[in-house]
Amino acid sequence: MPHATPLIATLVGGIVLAFILGAAAHRLRLPPLIGYLLAGVVIGPFTPGYVADQHLADQLAELGVILLMFGVGLHFSVRDLMAVRKVAVPGAIVQISVAVVLGMALAALLGWSVMGGFVFGLALSVASTVVLLRAMQERRLLDTERGKIAVGWLIVEDLVMVFALVLLPAVAAGDGTMGGIGTALASTLAKVGAFIAFMLIVGRRVIPWLLHSIAHSGSRELFRLAVLAIALGVAFGAAFLFGVSFALGAFFAGMILSESQLSQRAAEETLPLRDAFAVLFFVSVGMLFNPHVVVAKPLALIATVAIIVLGKSIAAYLIVRLFRRPHRTALTIAASLAQIGEFSFILATLGTSLELIPGEARDLILAGAIFSILVNPLLFSIIARSEAKADKAEGKAAPAPVPAPKGHVVLVGYGRVGSLIGEKLIEAGERVTVIEAEDDFSGFPEVGEKVTVIAGNAAARSVLERANLGDARLLFVAIPQTFEAGQIVEQARLINPSLKIVARAHSDDEETHLMSCGANLTIMGEREIARRMIEQALPAG
Repeated sequence: MPHATPLIATLVGGIVLAFILGAAAHRLRLPPLIGYLLAGVVIGPFTPGYVADQHLADQLAELGVILLMFGVGLHFSVRDLMAVRKVAVPGAIVQISVAVVLGMALAALLGWSVMGGFVFGLALSVASTVVLLRAMQERRLLDTERGKIAVGWLIVEDLVMVFALVLLPAVAAGDGTMGGIGTALASTLAKVGAFIAFMLIVGRRVIPWLLHSIAHSGSRELFRLAVLAIALGVAFGAAFLFGVSFALGAFFAGMILSESQLSQRAAEETLPLRDAFAVLFFVSVGMLFNPHVVVAKPLALIATVAIIVLGKSIAAYLIVRLFRRPHRTALTIAASLAQIGEFSFILATLGTSLELIPGEARDLILAGAIFSILVNPLLFSIIARSEAKADKAEGKAAPAPVPAPKGHVVLVGYGRVGSLIGEKLIEAGERVTVIEAEDDFSGFPEVGEKVTVIAGNAAARSVLERANLGDARLLFVAIPQTFEAGQIVEQARLINPSLKIVARAHSDDEETHLMSCGANLTIMGEREIARRMIEQALPAG
């Protein structure tokens, strides 16, 4: 490659390989994150073939960390945390403590230092936001009680890790004595306090004002640039002026921005760039992984995975049960937390650079992440089967309900839009079959002679067949997830070629996608709002 600079070669190699392996992982129903990590392994120094520039990859990864932390702050919700604080706050702290103790015990057996064991355990204690949210979304659990507890739990874990990232450099800077470490910690806390005070007093006023001013200019390009400038500028300013980490600066920039009415738009506008650099971050982490650890330290790796998948899960399950939450809720939260990801990688990289943990510990953390993410979907499958058996034993409705009468209407999704459709259909006397992923969803209509409720993911053909689609006359797909909606439409069209399908869309591209999948009609919210507004302005007659 005579014309390829190291930067271009690293970017192209990382992104192209990440796409190929990420798509392969998705095809195998695995999180694309696995593919991104493996892409890094392929172009890393521990495997044959092309080796990307590790120094450049680390700098790109630093940008990825800034944007990842900005996204964490942007989605940070005090309201969500306070709603489940009685379970999530003590639960997350106890579960982190259990993981740290188990990690330190394993580190002691491997001959590492006490501080190395602490960092190692801390890295094993925090679940991946990407993996957890995807698992919740796939099973449509985010708006349920167990989904809210899991998200609140994750918020607490993230906050603990943010402060860990701030304090670890201070601990490493100490001279090894308690006095030296205490002095370094006090200095760091003073800097962090000054930065937080500055952000709450100045940033809280300036950042929303700046964003609103740019929004009123009407330039989408400038708005997007303003959001990125705030994220990167605050992160750099935090490090340059206050001596705190890029990560903390980016997190606070996102948190301050989340209070603005434009936070949702800011998140949407920056999502593509955040995703791209997040991918480069995962590729960079994969480059650091030495696959030889799987052969060289098999028992240590098994113990690491056991801490992540069993130790954390059992602790989480017992904690949730102690708070008198249902068995089903405890199982879901335990499975959600039985994996590690982004923060673990950041901690592993930081710990290695500060020489707090050996390279072997970093390899075990990365291998543990890969194996735990691979196992995570299996845990949810096991839980789903055990719940089905429990329901059957308790005499609840069997998995395959009595088929709905011919000519009925099938409604997929009973959220904000679906519930309105369902209410009108029931009022009109229609025979309705509702498909919703969550069987304890509080918003379900009352099951009667003309209403059938099926719990399950409608993207699965077996669930659609239970709705007796072959005899249905109309299907409403009211869920907001376009790709999942497209799968449902395709499966429904195969089951019943003559079925009329009406789907919900949010943009022209989504409308085109759903129509290509087989929908007869798509309804776009913005278009319907515009139509009604015009009707008010230009009344008929």
